[in-house]
Amino acid sequence: MRKKILITGAGGFIGSYLVEEALKQGFEVYAGVRASTNLEYLQDERINFITLNFADKEQLTKEIEEFAQINGKWDYIVHNMGITKTLDHFMFDKINFSYLKTFVDALIATSNVPERFVYMSSLSAWRSDTKELYHIDDKDHPYPSSAYGRSKFRGELYLRSLKNFPFIAMRPTGVYGPREKDYFEMIKLIKNGLDITVGFEQQYLTFIYVKDLVKAVFLALEKGRDGEGYFLTDGVEYYTQKDFRKLVSKALGKKFVLPLTVPLGLVKMVCNMSEKFASSKSVPVLNKDKFQILKQRNWTCDTSKAENDLGYVADYNLEKGINECIEWYKENGWL
Repeated sequence: MRKKILITGAGGFIGSYLVEEALKQGFEVYAGVRASTNLEYLQDERINFITLNFADKEQLTKEIEEFAQINGKWDYIVHNMGITKTLDHFMFDKINFSYLKTFVDALIATSNVPERFVYMSSLSAWRSDTKELYHIDDKDHPYPSSAYGRSKFRGELYLRSLKNFPFIAMRPTGVYGPREKDYFEMIKLIKNGLDITVGFEQQYLTFIYVKDLVKAVFLALEKGRDGEGYFLTDGVEYYTQKDFRKLVSKALGKKFVLPLTVPLGLVKMVCNMSEKFASSKSVPVLNKDKFQILKQRNWTCDTSKAENDLGYVADYNLEKGINECIEWYKENGWL
C-alpha cells in the first residue's frame, strides 16, 4: 500500500516542488491548499486536494478526524505552510507559529500523529549577530532579529517541548529557483544593468536551489533523526554579491552591469518608506522586516549534520542553479 503524505502550503513556490517530488516517488499525495490558492503548478490529476482550517482548533480537529475515518491517517506530513513577508508583523506569529501549534495539537488529540513530521524552518531562526565569517550550528544560541525568524524559531521551540513527537526541522538558507519571485527581482534588476549591494561591510551569502531543498526533505523523511534540525545550503562556503552578479550577468549574456553599494541607513529608510506607502493588497520586496535580514552580514552555516545523517549533497551550485533558473524565466516569459 502506498504511503500517504500531506504537504501543507502546497500552492507556494517550494510547496509545488514538494508535491511534484512526492508524486515522482509514488506517494499518495494530499496537497493542503486554501480556497484562494493558485493551482497553476498543481495540475497533476493524481493530486488530492484538501483544505484545513488552521485558524480554528475545533474545526481542524473535526476535519482531521473525518479524514482519518475515511482514509486512515497520513504516514508523513511536510508542514511547509507559512508566510515570509507581511505588513502586519503579528501575522508571522499567527500563521508561522500559532497555526503550527494548532495543527500539531489537533494531530495529537485525535491520535493521528504521523510517522514523521517535517517542519520547514529557516536559517533566519538561527542567525548569528557576528559580522565575521562564522558557520552557524546547533551549538549557537539562536538570535533571530526578524519577526519572520522569531516566528520560525518559536515553532521549533514548541515542537521540542513535546514528548515523543517525531518531528524534523529543516533550516534552509535563501531558496531560489523557477517560480520564485524575490530573487527574480534581483535578476531582473541585473538584466536592466544595475546591481545593488547592501552595506559596505562584507556580506557572506549562501544559497540553496529549490530542487536541492526538496531532495533534502525527502531524505529527511527516510533517514532523518527525530528531534533534529538540519541546516541546508548548496555546500559552498559562501558567496558575495559580486559572485551573484557575475553569474547572473554571464547567464544573461550581459556585458556590463553597474554595481552600486547603498549604505544600510539609506536601505532602512527605503524599506520604511516602501512599507508605509504599500498597497494593502501587496507586500513590497523591501519592507521593515526584510531590512533585518538584509543587514545581517553572516549567512553561513554548518551543513555537516545533513551530510552525515541524510547523505545530503547538493546537485546544484549557484552557477548551475542560476543557469537553469534563468532559462525557465525566459521560456515562461518572465524575462
